[in-house]
Amino acid sequence: MRTFRIFSAITALTLATTTFTPATATAAAAEAAIRPVSTCADLVRGFALPDAATHVTSAAVVAATGGDPEYCGVRGHVEPAVRFELRLPTRTYAGRYLQYGCGGFCGLIVPPAFPGCGLPHGGDFAVAATDDGHVGTTPGVLDDGRWGANDQAARNDFEFRAPHVVSRAAKAIIQAFYGAPPRKSYFSGCSDGGREGLLLAQRYPADFDGIDAGAPANYWGPLLGVYQTWLARVNSAADGSPILTAAKLPALHNAVLAACDRLDGLADGQLDDPRACRFDPATLICTGADTPSCLTPAQAGVVCKLYAPPTDAHGTLLYPGGQEPGSEPAWAGWIIPTPETGGLAFARTLADNYLRYLGYPIGAPASTVDTFAFTRREFDRLTPVGVRYNAMSLDLSAFQRRGGKLLLWHGWGDEAIPPAGTLDYYQRLTHGRPQDWARLFMVPSLHHCGGGTALTEFDPLRELVTWVERGTTPTVVTATGRAADGTVTRTRPVFAYPQRAVYDGTGSIDEAASFRPAPPTSPPARDVVHWAGEKLHAIPGPVAP
Repeated sequence: MRTFRIFSAITALTLATTTFTPATATAAAAEAAIRPVSTCADLVRGFALPDAATHVTSAAVVAATGGDPEYCGVRGHVEPAVRFELRLPTRTYAGRYLQYGCGGFCGLIVPPAFPGCGLPHGGDFAVAATDDGHVGTTPGVLDDGRWGANDQAARNDFEFRAPHVVSRAAKAIIQAFYGAPPRKSYFSGCSDGGREGLLLAQRYPADFDGIDAGAPANYWGPLLGVYQTWLARVNSAADGSPILTAAKLPALHNAVLAACDRLDGLADGQLDDPRACRFDPATLICTGADTPSCLTPAQAGVVCKLYAPPTDAHGTLLYPGGQEPGSEPAWAGWIIPTPETGGLAFARTLADNYLRYLGYPIGAPASTVDTFAFTRREFDRLTPVGVRYNAMSLDLSAFQRRGGKLLLWHGWGDEAIPPAGTLDYYQRLTHGRPQDWARLFMVPSLHHCGGGTALTEFDPLRELVTWVERGTTPTVVTATGRAADGTVTRTRPVFAYPQRAVYDGTGSIDEAASFRPAPPTSPPARDVVHWAGEKLHAIPGPVAP
């Protein structure tokens, strides 16, 4: 049995790096704080929702510690089994609600973190998180999919219901505790949490005023069933061993940088738009002994396949993207097994659990990574269940009419979810025209939700809140590079896509102030990908009441 600890780390990273610093002074913010109208203990009761009851099982005041304010810690569940945790500041709440998305197959509650905002003890948000309606097979970690093999209710919660009903439950509890619902509500998530953010904007447009969706897994069925399977299969020898090994990745990545780093006008160890890179892995084929500094012909073939999207025998794309040049260091663990991952790649584990337990209707013939056929027929077999997870709809008109703001972002070095899919979705959504309600930011060198070779952190929550509450459309968000000891090594502006950052010729290349925005080098219309799943944009998924 395999567990998905990496998603726990991803979620923890997302929560730990969330910061918000409003322009208002501390004294003014504290003066505006909304005080409770009931005691924390009074919340231990039931709350009625349109489709199910909410039960608060515990509520206790937690003293201020470190950067956290004093808060009322609430735990409960929405029937039948959507567990959640809600933290309600007792002295610093200013009317904002922030709900975090979950990662992987979820199955646990990652304690929601308070965004720092300049107050003496931390955030002025009420914050919440959920397990998405099931407990993982191994409690305490993000786990496999066996919980959904024969449980349609658990599937419903994970597919689309849990984030919505938790938002309703949290707001009902906030109303009871403070005497009024939140003034503004925000959602923040990455990976599956990014999928949940888009799903909420599409299917539940009244739930949130601002949504921060990072590296969204919104093409869920094709991503889990086809793309992760592709990653596992192309790097598997006949005996199941990896063809490309982690030992080869440093030399491969260095060769990519040598070939393409200067294409954006600056040799800075990152590819600002890796689509411009035309690196040929054959240039690294060993001419003598097989060493870590070269590739065997078979390994060069694997690299070529990883850079390309999966296809059927007729050349039809079965997913709208592949690995981008520059992402190579992140392949260890996700695509290539390592001792740290127990000898199995995360892509294989994800895909195999999805194909075995979650990807097909209950009772229908399932599949595995090793038996899945890359054909249009098998792609279509995944569609009936996939559309329940997918967040591919292009109709966000209700969210837009309500004044909702959508901030999408994705790392160019993402090893788990190809950034080409997010570009494809954003171009179809906006038709390449600037929008005052939707923005996309593409972060050079950033891996999946965090980490990377040059830039390692990206947090747009402050810009999202300013956008929602002051009407200031974000044009730039600063990304940060940080060493293992926490030292900041680089800051770089990330301008709203399709603009890019260019060096102004003065100052340090590791300082954001040394860069200015510039027009794109290619028209965004090229971001649209014609692939087997493009008609799925027109299929709406189910909704809970």
